[in-house]
Order: sequence, then C-alpha cells, then structure tokens
Amino acid sequence: MAWYPGAKKMELQPESDGQVAIRPTQLIFHSIAAPWSPERVYEYWRDSTNLESHFGVGFDGRIAQYIGTQTRADSNMYANRRGDGTGAVSVETASNLKHTDPWTSAQVATLIKLGVWMHQKHGVPLKICRTHNDPGFGIHRMFAQWSDGGTACPGDARAAQFRNVVFPGIVKAAGGKPPKPSGYAPFPGSAWFKDAPKSPLITAMGKRLVAEGCSRYSEGPGPRWTDADRQSYAAWQRKRGFSGKDADGWPGKVTWDALKVPRV
Repeated sequence: MAWYPGAKKMELQPESDGQVAIRPTQLIFHSIAAPWSPERVYEYWRDSTNLESHFGVGFDGRIAQYIGTQTRADSNMYANRRGDGTGAVSVETASNLKHTDPWTSAQVATLIKLGVWMHQKHGVPLKICRTHNDPGFGIHRMFAQWSDGGTACPGDARAAQFRNVVFPGIVKAAGGKPPKPSGYAPFPGSAWFKDAPKSPLITAMGKRLVAEGCSRYSEGPGPRWTDADRQSYAAWQRKRGFSGKDADGWPGKVTWDALKVPRV
C-alpha cells in the first residue's frame, strides 16, 4: 500500500486490509456535498456507509488518507472493478450542501500537490481521461461508469476549475507541457449510451442537437439518455449524410466529433 506523505493517515478497517489490490492509473476528484473536515469524512466512511474514498480534503486544504492508493476504494464505482486490475484513486472534497461552490484556494493547492505525487509515485499520465478507463485525471461527473449511472458531482464551478486551474496546475508543477486547450467533450464510447446514462454531458449534447435543427424533444434535452435523444441524434446522423444502420441514433465518434459538444 502507498500512503501520501502530505496527508494525515486515518486508516479505515477492515476495508484497508480486506479490499482487493489495484494498479492506480487515474485520479478522480469529487465533492462530498457537506462542509466536512477530513476527520468528519473519516467518521462518515467508518460509521455510516460501506463506501469510502482514498482521500478527504477540507476547506482549509488539510488532507487525510483513509486507504492506501494501491487498494480499492468504492466511491468511484466501476472505475475500481476492472478485469485488468487497474483502478482509480478518489478524492472527496468539502463543499456546500449542493456542491455548487468552487474549491477554496487552499483546496486547489492541495489537489495540485496530490496530483503531482500521483504522477510521480504511480505514473498517472499528465492528461485528462478521454474515456472511463483511460489513464489520467478526471472529475466524478465525467463518465457514468464512475458512478451509479451518472452524477452532477462536482458542480459547474469546480468542473471549470478542474480544467482551467487544477489540472493545468498539476501539469506545470510536475514539469510537463501545458495541455492544448479544447472546448469540446471527447467521445465517451458507443457502449456508454446504451446503459441509459445520466450525465450533464447528455444535456450538453441535446442542446447542440437543438442548435443544429435536429431536435425531436417534446420538453427539451435533459441529463438522462432517452429515446428522444436517440431520435434527435439519428436526425443529426442523417443530416451528416449517414443512412440505414449508420443512422440508428446511437452516437459514433465521427458524428460526435462533428457535433462539437462542449465539455462539462
């Protein structure tokens, strides 16, 4: 097991010894929707649920570690249940009750330092994850496989901070090259849509379909993938010149990239 030297060690048992080993390839940031200290997060994991994260970060930037980074923690859902033994390290962060507030400057500084350590200790590459199992850095809301069908955690303010401040800060502090800016969401993979995901990415996609004149919505796009999304996407595929099985409404990379869905 690996323990981050910058964190207060508060080991959860029996999870720390009893859960399976992983080879960490991702670092995922969360908001806990509570203004809790690292100690209070530990108590919650210990006393109130069978889920847990690897780390907890308070508003003041203090950080505690509950499980070694080479052991599974369950708050990343299927990110830690891969057949190849890889997994994600999870970081819960204090927030307001609706996780709509930005990270404090102290939290940002702590997340950057932790990200650098994850890169140096475990070789997590200095890039944002492109798919749910792609090595790199991410936030919980990015892929439905990282939660139970999709989540809005962390909120919009922290999602913007991750892309504009935290991740570039990790890259800079680790001595890497600044990432090339891109305002568009990477294709999440065809299989992702067939699990009826709930994600802000679905809403963003729907808004782009409406803007392209391909709406088949009766009430407007929302975060849950529905038949209206599929019908609208099929209209977009036909608009791009596809037909038959290639215009069945299930997104593919070519039409997704052409749709230019903004990052969320």
